[in-house]
Amino acid sequence: MSLKAYLFFMSVATIIAAFSLAIVLATIDPSATNWLGFSLFYSALFLTIAGVFSIIGFIIRFAILHQRLGTRAVVVSFRQACLAAFLIVAVLLLLSQGLFSWLNVLLLIIGFSALEFFLLSLSFNNH
Repeated sequence: MSLKAYLFFMSVATIIAAFSLAIVLATIDPSATNWLGFSLFYSALFLTIAGVFSIIGFIIRFAILHQRLGTRAVVVSFRQACLAAFLIVAVLLLLSQGLFSWLNVLLLIIGFSALEFFLLSLSFNNH
């Protein structure tokens, strides 16, 4: 898949995810819904954030930082976007359950940073 095709399909998927998030926000009442409504909200939010961060991360890496390998920039930006989206959704989930504290957020950030460093070391060993 070419970089233009990736950006096109990722943009379309992100727009679809954003529309689905808007539909979920407009139609589901959080005080009267069950686990299905919340899972639809969090999954649509995750997909929207991951898509937006992935596109922005790729543009920053490829256009501004002038990385030569576009496929590497795609992989790194998508991985980091998914980690960031998961962190945001986890923090919002903790907040909704009344379990939010700065210590929990700090532990999540440390855990995701360790996971990112582990994945970086794996990709570095493969190249």
